[in-house]
Amino acid sequence: MKVVVAISGASGATLGLKALRALPEHFERHLIVSDHARVVLEKEHGIDFGADAPAGVGIVVHDNREIWASVASGSFGCDAMMVVPCSMNTLAKIAVGIADNLITRAAAVMIKEHKRLLLAPREMPFSAIALENMQKLAVLGVFIAPPVLAYYSEQTSLEAMEDFMIGKWFDLLGIPNDLYKRWQ
Repeated sequence: MKVVVAISGASGATLGLKALRALPEHFERHLIVSDHARVVLEKEHGIDFGADAPAGVGIVVHDNREIWASVASGSFGCDAMMVVPCSMNTLAKIAVGIADNLITRAAAVMIKEHKRLLLAPREMPFSAIALENMQKLAVLGVFIAPPVLAYYSEQTSLEAMEDFMIGKWFDLLGIPNDLYKRWQ
């Protein structure tokens, strides 16, 4: 399975990195990090993405400016994409078809190819404009799944709550996981 994890410039950028690391290693994993996400990673967690970029077998890191990268083409055959977190700017661009960087271009490809696309908008409260954009995308089959907590799986730490959210996102994308306790 080919999966794209994109991190846009919203608070909680480490959720995207954690989701990437939680993907099965036998998946072909592609990572795109926006310039603003790099700033968020530095400001919130002291992560210098240039020096601390994830690497490993099956992880391909793309520059968000490289609109010609493999994941920008439907013929490359990505199976799923998640934008975690998804900034309101990125959400708006995707909703109106602006594909001016690799994240928005890859998302446009997922929509046109009818592949699984998940956006995790990170904002509170949502404006009427953001809600309209989410509704427009949801009608097209895009999963709109903000990082929302649930308590039935008895999380006792922030890490467990993050695992719950990532597990729910993977469920939507058809990625098997055991990241959280399921309802019994």
